[in-house]
Amino acid sequence: MICMGGFELLVPYLDFRVDAHDSGSDTVSKKGSGYMKKFLFSFVLLVVGCTGTGVFGESSVWKVQKDKSVIYLGGTCHVLRDTDYPLPPEFDQAYKAADIIVFETDIGKLLDPATQQKMLTQARYADGSTLDQHLSVQTRSELSAYCESNNVSLNAFRQFKPVMLIMTMTVMELMRLGVTQQGPDLFFYRQASKDRKVTAGLETIDEQMDYLLSMADGNEDAFVIHSIRDMNSLNQQFDVLANAWRKGDAGKLSELMVAKLKTEMPMLYKKLITDRNVNWLPLIEAYLKTPQTEFIVVGVGHLVGPDGIIETLKKRGFKVDKL
Repeated sequence: MICMGGFELLVPYLDFRVDAHDSGSDTVSKKGSGYMKKFLFSFVLLVVGCTGTGVFGESSVWKVQKDKSVIYLGGTCHVLRDTDYPLPPEFDQAYKAADIIVFETDIGKLLDPATQQKMLTQARYADGSTLDQHLSVQTRSELSAYCESNNVSLNAFRQFKPVMLIMTMTVMELMRLGVTQQGPDLFFYRQASKDRKVTAGLETIDEQMDYLLSMADGNEDAFVIHSIRDMNSLNQQFDVLANAWRKGDAGKLSELMVAKLKTEMPMLYKKLITDRNVNWLPLIEAYLKTPQTEFIVVGVGHLVGPDGIIETLKKRGFKVDKL
């Protein structure tokens, strides 16, 4: 689920330079909540890490038109490696053409330490229960084995919901794979700030926080088991997903990221993908009525597939072309 399903979203805003060489069990146990705060940059949204190199004729950027109004949709991988820069030129083309850059949420607020502290607080069990009490014996056994083999101090996370532990383990695994760069979201947010371009978000920080922290509620065992199994194959998944993203191969991206989640965890798919797409579409259509040009930057998992934003806009009569 981490890369190919709904949890692909976990690492968009992590500063990988912080303690990148100190991610073992000692770091977790000794630094406690301070260590956790460093992972709160990893907040949310689709597509956990992609890599790959090379130049392609297409990418995950689409131009949408209605009469004379134009928007661009950029599907992103939220974390990248050094070799992924510069980004495919279509991203820069869309950015330069846009007056307003729209992200999933307000990234400035997301990076605020107060937001990170709020998330850390809400990630704990408010009723005083522990992680063990929400997992079956079998799941606890698999989780303990994974943590032991990967030098993760499970004890440091017992007060937290499973999403926090899985998020942290995902970040650590990505570090081992050499992921060191933030993705297009943060890249274009910083560029827009420098260029004094207007930025906006499709949902509030509180909405994103709720999506993330509640994604495993009532389904903790399946969430943890699927996440562990995906982490065990993360290395093999990386290049395949990355190449599909850089090429803008919507069919392959849908197969890798959407179909598996929809089949294996339909409730999570609905919560993370379809419900949010439904909420975003009126805002996206409203942008298609403005005289300005917007570049809307979201996780590519929201754009592809039968329930994706691209297919929905086509069905509603908008002209959609891949750059």
